Amino acid sequence: MRRYGKNPDEDDIRSRPNPKGNRPRTSIRPKHEDAAEGMVLTVDRGRLHVLIDDRQIVAMKARELGRKSAVVGDRVAVVGDLSGDKDTLARIVRVEKRDSVLRRTADDDDPYERVVVANADQLAIVTALADPEPRPRMIDRCLVAAYDAGLDPLLVLTKSDLAPAEPLLETYGPLGLSYVVTNRDDFLTGGVDQIRERLKGRITAFVGHSGVGKTTLVNALVERQRATGIVNAVTGRGRHTTTSALALPLPGDGGTSQAEGSGGGWVIDTPGVRSFGLHHIDPSRVIHAFPDLEPGTEECPRACSHDEPDCALDAWVAAGHAEPARLESLRRLLATRERREGD
Repeated sequence: MRRYGKNPDEDDIRSRPNPKGNRPRTSIRPKHEDAAEGMVLTVDRGRLHVLIDDRQIVAMKARELGRKSAVVGDRVAVVGDLSGDKDTLARIVRVEKRDSVLRRTADDDDPYERVVVANADQLAIVTALADPEPRPRMIDRCLVAAYDAGLDPLLVLTKSDLAPAEPLLETYGPLGLSYVVTNRDDFLTGGVDQIRERLKGRITAFVGHSGVGKTTLVNALVERQRATGIVNAVTGRGRHTTTSALALPLPGDGGTSQAEGSGGGWVIDTPGVRSFGLHHIDPSRVIHAFPDLEPGTEECPRACSHDEPDCALDAWVAAGHAEPARLESLRRLLATRERREGD
Protein backbone atom coordinates (compact mmCIF):
# COMPACT_ATOMS: atom_id res chain seq x y z
CA MET A 1 0.00 0.00 0.00
CA ARG A 2 1.34 3.39 -1.03
CA ARG A 3 1.33 5.88 1.81
CA TYR A 4 1.92 9.08 -0.16
CA GLY A 5 0.02 8.61 -3.44
CA LYS A 6 0.93 7.10 -6.78
CA ASN A 7 3.97 9.20 -7.59
CA PRO A 8 5.50 10.52 -4.39
CA ASP A 9 8.54 12.72 -4.59
CA GLU A 10 10.85 13.99 -1.84
CA ASP A 11 8.56 16.90 -1.08
CA ASP A 12 5.77 14.49 -0.20
CA ILE A 13 7.74 12.66 2.48
CA ARG A 14 7.09 13.90 5.97
CA SER A 15 10.12 14.37 8.26
CA ARG A 16 9.61 13.78 11.93
CA PRO A 17 11.32 16.22 14.28
CA ASN A 18 13.90 14.90 16.72
CA PRO A 19 11.99 14.59 20.01
CA LYS A 20 15.22 15.24 21.93
CA GLY A 21 16.08 18.39 20.03
CA ASN A 22 17.45 19.41 16.65
CA ARG A 23 21.15 19.23 17.51
CA PRO A 24 22.85 16.56 15.35
CA ARG A 25 24.55 13.69 17.14
CA THR A 26 28.34 13.65 17.18
CA SER A 27 31.11 11.41 18.50
CA ILE A 28 33.15 14.44 19.57
CA ARG A 29 33.14 14.77 23.34
CA PRO A 30 33.82 18.01 25.23
CA LYS A 31 37.29 18.33 26.69
CA HIS A 32 36.07 19.93 29.92
CA GLU A 33 39.12 22.15 30.10
CA ASP A 34 37.48 24.21 32.83
CA ALA A 35 36.88 21.17 35.08
CA ALA A 36 38.05 21.38 38.68
CA GLU A 37 40.60 18.88 39.96
CA GLY A 38 39.90 16.92 43.11
CA MET A 39 40.87 13.80 45.03
CA VAL A 40 38.51 10.88 45.64
CA LEU A 41 38.11 10.35 49.39
CA THR A 42 35.68 7.43 49.40
CA VAL A 43 33.16 5.60 47.22
CA ASP A 44 29.72 4.79 48.59
CA ARG A 45 27.13 2.94 46.47
CA GLY A 46 28.14 4.59 43.23
CA ARG A 47 28.55 8.05 44.73
CA LEU A 48 32.08 9.40 45.02
CA HIS A 49 33.03 11.88 47.71
CA VAL A 50 35.66 14.21 46.27
CA LEU A 51 37.76 16.87 47.97
CA ILE A 52 38.10 20.05 45.90
CA ASP A 53 40.14 22.77 47.60
CA ASP A 54 38.68 22.89 51.12
CA ARG A 55 35.24 21.37 50.53
CA GLN A 56 33.80 17.95 49.88
CA ILE A 57 31.39 17.37 47.04
CA VAL A 58 29.41 14.33 45.97
CA ALA A 59 29.77 13.22 42.35
CA MET A 60 28.89 10.41 40.01
CA LYS A 61 30.85 9.01 37.10
CA ALA A 62 30.00 10.59 33.73
CA ARG A 63 28.73 8.32 30.98
CA GLU A 64 31.64 9.13 28.68
CA LEU A 65 34.04 7.38 31.07
CA GLY A 66 32.46 4.08 30.09
CA ARG A 67 33.66 1.20 32.23
CA LYS A 68 36.61 3.13 33.62
CA SER A 69 36.15 3.52 37.34
CA ALA A 70 37.55 5.90 39.92
CA VAL A 71 38.84 4.68 43.27
CA VAL A 72 40.03 6.23 46.51
CA GLY A 73 43.16 8.28 45.92
CA ASP A 74 42.38 9.05 42.28
CA ARG A 75 42.85 12.56 40.98
CA VAL A 76 39.75 13.41 38.97
CA ALA A 77 38.32 16.26 36.90
CA VAL A 78 34.85 17.33 38.05
CA VAL A 79 32.18 19.56 36.49
CA GLY A 80 28.72 20.63 37.58
CA ASP A 81 27.61 21.84 40.99
CA LEU A 82 30.81 22.13 43.04
CA SER A 83 29.28 23.99 45.97
CA GLY A 84 29.19 20.94 48.21
CA ASP A 85 25.70 21.85 49.38
CA LYS A 86 23.30 19.17 50.52
CA ASP A 87 21.53 17.19 47.75
CA THR A 88 23.85 18.52 45.01
CA LEU A 89 25.56 16.19 42.56
CA ALA A 90 28.54 16.82 40.28
CA ARG A 91 30.02 14.70 37.49
CA ILE A 92 33.47 13.14 37.21
CA VAL A 93 34.46 13.53 33.57
CA ARG A 94 38.09 12.44 33.67
CA VAL A 95 40.37 10.25 35.78
CA GLU A 96 43.92 11.54 35.63
CA LYS A 97 46.92 9.29 35.07
CA ARG A 98 47.78 7.31 38.18
CA ASP A 99 51.23 7.37 39.77
CA SER A 100 50.68 3.97 41.39
CA VAL A 101 47.97 1.33 41.70
CA LEU A 102 47.72 -1.15 44.56
CA ARG A 103 45.79 -4.22 43.44
CA ARG A 104 44.74 -7.52 44.94
CA THR A 105 42.55 -10.49 44.07
CA ALA A 106 40.29 -12.43 46.42
CA ASP A 107 42.65 -15.41 46.14
CA ASP A 108 45.34 -16.72 43.82
CA ASP A 109 42.82 -18.48 41.59
CA ASP A 110 40.56 -15.45 41.15
CA PRO A 111 41.24 -13.59 37.86
CA TYR A 112 39.26 -10.51 38.93
CA GLU A 113 41.53 -7.67 40.03
CA ARG A 114 40.40 -5.28 42.73
CA VAL A 115 42.06 -1.89 42.82
CA VAL A 116 42.56 -1.08 46.50
CA VAL A 117 43.86 2.49 46.21
CA ALA A 118 45.46 4.75 43.63
CA ASN A 119 48.37 7.20 43.87
CA ALA A 120 49.63 5.99 47.26
CA ASP A 121 53.40 5.99 47.76
CA GLN A 122 53.60 3.98 50.98
CA LEU A 123 51.92 0.80 52.24
CA ALA A 124 51.53 0.36 55.98
CA ILE A 125 51.18 -3.36 56.71
CA VAL A 126 49.46 -3.53 60.09
CA THR A 127 49.99 -6.76 62.04
CA ALA A 128 49.01 -7.59 65.62
CA LEU A 129 51.57 -9.39 67.74
CA ALA A 130 48.73 -11.23 69.51
CA ASP A 131 44.92 -11.45 69.44
CA PRO A 132 44.95 -12.36 66.54
CA GLU A 133 48.29 -14.06 66.11
CA PRO A 134 50.66 -12.61 63.48
CA ARG A 135 50.53 -14.22 60.04
CA PRO A 136 53.91 -13.90 58.30
CA ARG A 137 52.59 -15.25 55.00
CA MET A 138 50.08 -12.40 54.89
CA ILE A 139 52.93 -9.97 55.46
CA ASP A 140 54.88 -11.57 52.62
CA ARG A 141 51.90 -11.25 50.27
CA CYS A 142 51.49 -7.58 51.13
CA LEU A 143 55.19 -7.02 50.52
CA VAL A 144 54.89 -8.64 47.09
CA ALA A 145 51.96 -6.34 46.24
CA ALA A 146 53.77 -3.27 47.59
CA TYR A 147 56.96 -3.84 45.62
CA ASP A 148 55.00 -4.68 42.48
CA ALA A 149 53.02 -1.41 42.78
CA GLY A 150 56.13 0.65 43.53
CA LEU A 151 55.09 1.47 47.12
CA ASP A 152 57.48 1.71 50.07
CA PRO A 153 56.44 -0.84 52.72
CA LEU A 154 56.11 0.14 56.38
CA LEU A 155 55.61 -2.66 58.91
CA VAL A 156 53.37 -1.56 61.80
CA LEU A 157 53.26 -3.98 64.74
CA THR A 158 50.41 -3.44 67.19
CA LYS A 159 49.49 -4.85 70.62
CA SER A 160 53.06 -5.13 71.87
CA ASP A 161 51.60 -5.03 75.39
CA LEU A 162 50.28 -8.57 74.73
CA ALA A 163 53.35 -10.14 73.10
CA PRO A 164 56.95 -9.14 72.35
CA ALA A 165 57.88 -7.87 68.90
CA GLU A 166 61.38 -9.40 68.77
CA PRO A 167 60.48 -12.80 67.24
CA LEU A 168 58.81 -11.16 64.24
CA LEU A 169 61.49 -8.50 63.93
CA GLU A 170 64.16 -11.22 63.79
CA THR A 171 62.55 -12.35 60.55
CA TYR A 172 61.80 -8.98 58.94
CA GLY A 173 64.29 -6.65 60.62
CA PRO A 174 67.28 -7.80 58.48
CA LEU A 175 65.34 -6.96 55.30
CA GLY A 176 65.84 -3.27 55.85
CA LEU A 177 62.11 -2.66 56.23
CA SER A 178 60.95 0.42 58.06
CA TYR A 179 58.90 -0.58 61.08
CA VAL A 180 57.23 0.80 64.18
CA VAL A 181 55.95 -1.00 67.28
CA THR A 182 52.89 0.24 69.17
CA ASN A 183 50.83 -0.78 72.17
CA ARG A 184 47.49 0.05 73.75
CA ASP A 185 48.91 2.87 75.86
CA ASP A 186 50.09 4.67 72.74
CA PHE A 187 46.49 4.97 71.58
CA LEU A 188 45.19 6.07 74.98
CA THR A 189 47.85 8.69 75.63
CA GLY A 190 48.25 9.95 72.06
CA GLY A 191 51.75 8.49 71.77
CA VAL A 192 51.58 7.79 68.05
CA ASP A 193 54.00 10.51 67.01
CA GLN A 194 56.59 7.94 65.92
CA ILE A 195 54.14 6.65 63.32
CA ARG A 196 52.94 10.09 62.30
CA GLU A 197 56.53 11.06 61.49
CA ARG A 198 56.74 8.15 59.03
CA LEU A 199 53.56 9.35 57.29
CA LYS A 200 54.28 13.06 57.07
CA GLY A 201 53.95 14.42 53.54
CA ARG A 202 53.04 11.01 52.09
CA ILE A 203 49.94 9.13 50.94
CA THR A 204 49.88 5.91 52.97
CA ALA A 205 47.46 3.04 52.51
CA PHE A 206 46.81 0.90 55.60
CA VAL A 207 46.14 -2.81 55.06
CA GLY A 208 45.79 -5.71 57.46
CA HIS A 209 43.62 -8.50 58.82
CA SER A 210 40.42 -7.64 60.64
CA GLY A 211 41.02 -7.15 64.34
CA VAL A 212 44.69 -6.10 64.19
CA GLY A 213 43.91 -2.55 65.34
CA LYS A 214 44.23 -0.88 61.97
CA THR A 215 41.22 1.43 62.28
CA THR A 216 41.98 2.13 65.93
CA LEU A 217 45.41 3.31 64.86
CA VAL A 218 44.00 5.45 62.07
CA ASN A 219 41.53 7.03 64.52
CA ALA A 220 44.41 7.99 66.80
CA LEU A 221 46.42 9.42 63.93
CA VAL A 222 43.71 11.58 62.38
CA GLU A 223 41.76 12.36 65.59
CA ARG A 224 38.57 10.89 64.17
CA GLN A 225 36.35 7.99 65.17
CA ARG A 226 35.48 5.25 62.70
CA ALA A 227 33.71 2.17 64.05
CA THR A 228 35.94 -0.53 65.53
CA GLY A 229 35.26 -4.11 66.58
CA ILE A 230 36.65 -6.91 68.70
CA VAL A 231 38.34 -10.23 67.92
CA ASN A 232 36.20 -13.36 68.10
CA ALA A 233 37.50 -15.50 70.98
CA VAL A 234 36.63 -18.75 69.18
CA THR A 235 37.92 -18.12 65.65
CA GLY A 236 40.66 -15.64 66.51
CA ARG A 237 39.45 -13.41 63.69
CA GLY A 238 38.28 -9.84 63.76
CA ARG A 239 34.93 -8.54 62.66
CA HIS A 240 34.71 -6.35 59.55
CA THR A 241 33.80 -2.86 60.77
CA THR A 242 35.43 -0.82 58.01
CA THR A 243 33.44 -1.58 54.87
CA SER A 244 34.92 0.95 52.43
CA ALA A 245 38.26 2.64 51.89
CA LEU A 246 38.48 6.20 53.19
CA ALA A 247 41.20 8.81 52.72
CA LEU A 248 41.77 11.07 55.73
CA PRO A 249 44.16 14.03 56.12
CA LEU A 250 46.65 13.97 58.93
CA PRO A 251 46.63 16.96 61.30
CA GLY A 252 48.69 19.76 59.87
CA ASP A 253 47.53 19.17 56.29
CA GLY A 254 45.91 22.58 56.35
CA GLY A 255 42.87 21.49 54.37
CA THR A 256 44.74 21.18 51.11
CA SER A 257 43.54 18.73 48.50
CA GLN A 258 46.92 17.14 47.89
CA ALA A 259 49.49 15.77 50.33
CA GLU A 260 52.49 16.80 48.25
CA GLY A 261 54.23 19.75 49.74
CA SER A 262 52.05 19.77 52.85
CA GLY A 263 53.17 19.14 56.38
CA GLY A 264 50.52 16.54 57.07
CA GLY A 265 49.93 13.84 54.52
CA TRP A 266 47.14 11.35 53.96
CA VAL A 267 46.21 7.98 55.40
CA ILE A 268 43.84 5.64 53.57
CA ASP A 269 42.02 3.22 55.84
CA THR A 270 40.98 0.09 53.92
CA PRO A 271 38.61 -2.73 54.92
CA GLY A 272 40.18 -5.63 56.78
CA VAL A 273 41.04 -8.58 54.55
CA ARG A 274 41.31 -12.29 55.25
CA SER A 275 43.27 -13.02 52.08
CA PHE A 276 45.48 -11.07 49.69
CA GLY A 277 45.48 -12.82 46.32
CA LEU A 278 48.32 -12.25 43.86
CA HIS A 279 46.74 -13.58 40.67
CA HIS A 280 47.65 -10.37 38.82
CA ILE A 281 51.38 -10.54 39.58
CA ASP A 282 53.78 -12.37 37.29
CA PRO A 283 55.58 -15.17 39.19
CA SER A 284 58.97 -13.88 38.04
CA ARG A 285 58.40 -10.67 40.02
CA VAL A 286 57.57 -12.37 43.33
CA ILE A 287 61.24 -12.79 44.23
CA HIS A 288 61.63 -8.97 44.40
CA ALA A 289 59.66 -9.02 47.67
CA PHE A 290 62.34 -11.25 49.22
CA PRO A 291 65.49 -9.09 49.20
CA ASP A 292 67.14 -11.50 51.64
CA LEU A 293 66.75 -14.34 49.11
CA GLU A 294 67.12 -12.54 45.78
CA PRO A 295 70.97 -12.40 45.79
CA GLY A 296 71.04 -16.18 46.23
CA THR A 297 69.28 -16.70 42.89
CA GLU A 298 72.38 -15.62 40.97
CA GLU A 299 73.73 -19.18 41.19
CA CYS A 300 70.42 -20.79 40.20
CA PRO A 301 70.22 -22.64 36.86
CA ARG A 302 68.47 -20.91 33.97
CA ALA A 303 64.67 -20.76 34.35
CA CYS A 304 64.91 -22.12 37.88
CA SER A 305 61.53 -22.51 39.57
CA HIS A 306 63.23 -22.06 42.98
CA ASP A 307 61.70 -25.35 44.10
CA GLU A 308 63.89 -27.98 42.50
CA PRO A 309 66.98 -29.99 43.55
CA ASP A 310 69.49 -27.67 41.81
CA CYS A 311 68.05 -24.45 43.28
CA ALA A 312 70.83 -22.39 44.82
CA LEU A 313 68.52 -20.94 47.46
CA ASP A 314 68.84 -24.04 49.64
CA ALA A 315 72.59 -23.46 49.96
CA TRP A 316 71.98 -19.73 50.45
CA VAL A 317 69.71 -20.38 53.42
CA ALA A 318 71.95 -23.13 54.80
CA ALA A 319 74.81 -20.60 54.85
CA GLY A 320 72.75 -18.40 57.15
CA HIS A 321 71.96 -15.60 54.71
CA ALA A 322 68.20 -15.93 55.26
CA GLU A 323 65.69 -17.67 57.50
CA PRO A 324 64.32 -21.05 56.33
CA ALA A 325 60.78 -19.76 56.95
CA ARG A 326 61.33 -17.08 54.32
CA LEU A 327 62.30 -19.63 51.68
CA GLU A 328 59.27 -21.72 52.61
CA SER A 329 57.03 -18.67 52.20
CA LEU A 330 58.54 -17.87 48.80
CA ARG A 331 58.00 -21.41 47.57
CA ARG A 332 54.42 -21.50 48.82
CA LEU A 333 53.67 -18.28 46.93
CA LEU A 334 55.32 -19.54 43.76
CA ALA A 335 53.50 -22.87 43.99
CA THR A 336 50.12 -21.14 43.99
CA ARG A 337 51.20 -19.02 41.00
CA GLU A 338 52.31 -22.13 39.08
CA ARG A 339 48.98 -23.85 39.73
CA ARG A 340 47.19 -20.82 38.41
CA GLU A 341 49.34 -20.77 35.25
CA GLY A 342 48.51 -24.46 34.65
CA ASP A 343 44.75 -24.02 34.95
